[in-house]
Amino acid sequence: MSEVKVVSAVRTPFGRLGGILKDYFPVELGSKIIQAAMERIHIDPKIVDEVYMGSALLAGATMVATRQMLFKVGLPGTTRSLTVDRACCSSMTCVGLGAKSILLNDADTVIAGGWETMSQTPFLLWEARWGKRLGDLKVEDMLMMRNPITATPIAVVTGEKSLEFEVSREDQDQWALGSHQKYFSAFSAGKFTDEILTIEIPSPKGKGPATIVQRDESPRADTSIEKLSQLKTVYGSPTVTPGNAPGLSDGASAVILMSAKKQKETGFEVLGEILSYAQAAGEPDESVFMPANAIRQALQKAGLLIKDLKRIEINEAFAAMPLVSTKVLSDGDPNLLVHLRSITNVNGGAVAIGHPTGASGARLLMTLIYELRRLGGGIGAAAICGGFGQSDAVIVKVS
Repeated sequence: MSEVKVVSAVRTPFGRLGGILKDYFPVELGSKIIQAAMERIHIDPKIVDEVYMGSALLAGATMVATRQMLFKVGLPGTTRSLTVDRACCSSMTCVGLGAKSILLNDADTVIAGGWETMSQTPFLLWEARWGKRLGDLKVEDMLMMRNPITATPIAVVTGEKSLEFEVSREDQDQWALGSHQKYFSAFSAGKFTDEILTIEIPSPKGKGPATIVQRDESPRADTSIEKLSQLKTVYGSPTVTPGNAPGLSDGASAVILMSAKKQKETGFEVLGEILSYAQAAGEPDESVFMPANAIRQALQKAGLLIKDLKRIEINEAFAAMPLVSTKVLSDGDPNLLVHLRSITNVNGGAVAIGHPTGASGARLLMTLIYELRRLGGGIGAAAICGGFGQSDAVIVKVS
């Protein structure tokens, strides 16, 4: 896949549920980030062949959301588009679909990404259309994140599986603390400047100055291991707490992919190259280690080994995910395990940053690319689990 170039990559700050981005509707937020990705490189809308955008909670997005975004940002009506739901994997899946389209010579320029506006996710009122002769109507909250296949809360399955891999509650709390600490260290060093779009939030009713947002809303500078250890577990999970898992979030991310031919023709700077993309799937309770399986598959496709990786990004859907997945990748080698964890999520992860489900996959990719650029280049892997036992992974190279 060395002919697939990344020429633009940007995301919104990630907001808390009911926080800074709560008033953005799905199409509005997705359009904003597509527009930002295009404006960063001053791309001619006429050369965009396809747009792929993903979300895990389409209930609040109305119909064919990506098609609506396409028109809002001024892309021609002839531009092809697709709205994707692969749960948390969605925006990374969009990157994979875009890369495949370029490799098949079906497109030269593709915009790929995703969004989640959890604050705008509606309640579902079942049976209301035709009514009931007697009895209560059922209202369902789509933010409860239940596994409809096993009827088990995802936090319970994650906790149980993490213990099977000897990853304890204490391990997860310690990783969560590190996620916040690494985030603030990276933010202070200006490491998120490249990827985060500055947003102006109008004041209520237009009174007073707008609020300028340049950082993520969820990270907590006052997090401590003492505070984390005192939190109760959720939904009956043996290990998962509100402190070692990310909160519900709002946000959007987008990248622009180009064929090597088109990139040379336009002269846009290459941020990175997509070397391979892989999808993995297993049983509904296996998400906690599925990123490891996806990374292995992606490495095999690229003809690379785990030792070739300079940096790794594994989405912290729970702190357990990078802990268990790096353990699986280490294959019983304690020294390799220490090394893998030292190069994983070095600037913090979703426990601190937030996890707007449809947007996180592309966020991981751009965070990885910008980190490798700061290091002077190298090869990295980004992986994310989602959708009850699925995972996506991308291998990238920065020259």
